Amino acid sequence: MDLNFTDSENAFRDECRSWLEANVPSGALPSGDTKEGFALHLQWEHELFDAGWAAVSWPKEYGGREATLFEWLIFEEEYYRVGAPSRVTQNGIFLLAPTLFEFGTDEQKDRILRPMARGDVTWGQAWSEPNAGSDLASLKSTARRVEGGWRLTGQKTWSTRAAFCDMAYGLFRTDPEQARHRGLTYFMFPLHAEGVTVRGVDRLDGDEGFAEIFLDDVFVPDAEILGEVHQGWKVAMATTSSERGLSLRSPGRFMATATRLIDLYHRFRDRSEPVLRDWVIQAWMDAQVYRWFTFQTVTRMGQGQEIGPDSSMNKVFWSEMDVRTHEIALAIIGNVLELDEGSPSAVDAGAWMKGFQFALAGPIYAGTNEIQRNIIAERVLGLPRK
Repeated sequence: MDLNFTDSENAFRDECRSWLEANVPSGALPSGDTKEGFALHLQWEHELFDAGWAAVSWPKEYGGREATLFEWLIFEEEYYRVGAPSRVTQNGIFLLAPTLFEFGTDEQKDRILRPMARGDVTWGQAWSEPNAGSDLASLKSTARRVEGGWRLTGQKTWSTRAAFCDMAYGLFRTDPEQARHRGLTYFMFPLHAEGVTVRGVDRLDGDEGFAEIFLDDVFVPDAEILGEVHQGWKVAMATTSSERGLSLRSPGRFMATATRLIDLYHRFRDRSEPVLRDWVIQAWMDAQVYRWFTFQTVTRMGQGQEIGPDSSMNKVFWSEMDVRTHEIALAIIGNVLELDEGSPSAVDAGAWMKGFQFALAGPIYAGTNEIQRNIIAERVLGLPRK
């Protein structure tokens, strides 16, 4: 792996840095997991798309710049460095889109990708069910074949931002006679269709973006199947590899957080607690390790290698690093951390406590870290099952 950026990559960094510094909203937007904040974030997504920055690595025909994955990582570093708004289109752009490029038909890509990138059509993720979280293969939602398509019935939960989104994607059992990981099909479906009920789920921080989705004999045409019928597990694993291994949590996010942590330490450091200094240094080192590991992953992908089960190691590392980093921040702040984001005395407008609450979900979503460690043991280390 070459650790030096090329002249072209440095020029790309200068270009995106200049645009972002000139166009990022001057004040922080409300949380994208609230109705008001989601709408304001979508306005920002429109601006990104119109300037060609919404999906930089995509083909130009879908609104991208055909940037390399290295350039995409550079863009992400600059994006988080300037404190740009969180991407409320992430379920589509970073998770569904890579799967569409791999398994989608030309018709699906032409119909879905540009509206997705601009934020005109937003996507929720409908994986988990009340009794099928990390053990996704135990899902009970079904799809029944009818003339011209399928009828979906079941319940999905913990669907990120589904309370505000237009569409969702997930797995449904199309052949109950087959074994657990077989007989599943990957469907895309509208959240405003007849028979769909979306019910918000309250979060610890008061935001309302999570939702449960109830489907009662919802018709979905054949054109909304991604991949082959009964082969949905293979397609879903491509989505989860993107989620765990590369696109969902780019290193720029954690580098920016580590930089803010250093600034916080200098503002609030307690010299009677020298261990805090060591913790902050370790947090910065961890962010750098994750950065270089991600560049190594992209190098391997450029050589034609797949991420595969290595994505589980990646997911464990970044999710636990995120929790540790925010725990260090709260230790630095002390009792003031108890002030909510609406308090004028809250440190950094309460962002550290809000970030900590969200970080706690990291070891759970995208497959719990306990499950990821099983995958690492069996598929990376070759250890026997119990």
